[in-house]
Amino acid sequence: MKSLRFLIPLGLFIVLVVFLWRGLRLDPHEVPSPLIGKPAPGFTLTRLDDADKTLRRDEMLGKVWMLNVWASWCVSCRQEHATLLEFSRTKAMPIVGLNYKDTRPQGLEWLNRLGNPYDASVFDHDGRVGIDFGVYGVPETFIIDKQGVIRFKQTGPLTPEVIQTRIRPLLKQLNGTSSGVSHG
Repeated sequence: MKSLRFLIPLGLFIVLVVFLWRGLRLDPHEVPSPLIGKPAPGFTLTRLDDADKTLRRDEMLGKVWMLNVWASWCVSCRQEHATLLEFSRTKAMPIVGLNYKDTRPQGLEWLNRLGNPYDASVFDHDGRVGIDFGVYGVPETFIIDKQGVIRFKQTGPLTPEVIQTRIRPLLKQLNGTSSGVSHG
């Protein structure tokens, strides 16, 4: 009976150490999303550059595309911006920006000053579409396949490494090409 008093806490301690050890090995940018493998939420939003024009999620069906959630007030968005601009020049896929909880003038000024990597940017002033996508911080990036299914989510800034090791191979797979340079 006395040995049980020592073995139970020791066993609990070992279990706790194993959980902590496994947790420390996880990449904090790889936040599991319940939306991976599910259809991207539908939306119809006005374009950031023209409030009289809209973009709907369904207009992107038939293409592999990127949805990048950003805001002019986001420090990490500025950090990823050069990488996003460089990637956009490859024309590997359409890139749609989701300007999240921002103001139209500030978002436009930010793109005019830093460059615009987006084929289109839509305006999500109240963040409702971002919430539908499970966004809890910016930047976040999603890769959506030709059928409108979310295949990848990056929480935090995109890096050249993420583009090279995760996004480009996924593009090749989703487009069924060896070059990965296609708008689908």
